[in-house]
Amino acid sequence: MTLMLATDIRVAAPHATFGVTEVKRGVFPANGGTQRIIQQLPHAIAMEMLLLGDAINADTALRWGLVNHVAPLPELLPKAMEIARRLAANAPLAVQAAKELALRSRDVDLASGLRMEQLMLRLLQTSSDVQEGSRAFAEKRPPQFTGA
Repeated sequence: MTLMLATDIRVAAPHATFGVTEVKRGVFPANGGTQRIIQQLPHAIAMEMLLLGDAINADTALRWGLVNHVAPLPELLPKAMEIARRLAANAPLAVQAAKELALRSRDVDLASGLRMEQLMLRLLQTSSDVQEGSRAFAEKRPPQFTGA
């Protein structure tokens, strides 16, 4: 669960269960478990999971936003691969910047976050990927990004 909390996009099988059950064994969910769960779930839900150590099923995890998709087991890997292909088709520098800015926004006020966005946007505007994205849009074709 703590490893999953460190990921960005999550796909689960219907029979999957999720929990931070360490308190039932005398410890707590380390490796970022206490830090990430409180950032990713509403406070009361995160605290209930942390303090009671009960597991939840895949449907509840989906409803609470802990996972993005629930797919039947035969479709699980194809669904994950489809998401990975869609992600890989995007401009690598833009994806990297979006992730970095989203994560850094937790540590700064809104004005600072907006300023970081402006600076990053200026850097990306000089990339060949921005030019390719614009050309591909105008030509109504899929872009071929290079990460440059």
